[in-house]
Amino acid sequence: MPKPYPREFRDDVVRVARNREPGTTLAQVAKDFGINASTLNSWLRESERDERPRAAADASVAEDADLREARRRIRQLEQENEVLRRAAA
Repeated sequence: MPKPYPREFRDDVVRVARNREPGTTLAQVAKDFGINASTLNSWLRESERDERPRAAADASVAEDADLREARRRIRQLEQENEVLRRAAA
């Protein structure tokens, strides 16, 4: 198995690939750095995946679930409260 490239090198190559001049292909950027074009493509995908605000999306889903549960509990308590009012009257 080949030795992995240092993280700083990978970050630099991705930065150059993203900021390349119009007309410059990813294959040319990869060749300039001495790596395979498919390697560069996978680094770009990985970089995009890492930059997505995944934690915020996961927190939003959890908050939505908590909100649904809280609303369900409120409805249940309101119904119980109505039953007690009627029983006391």
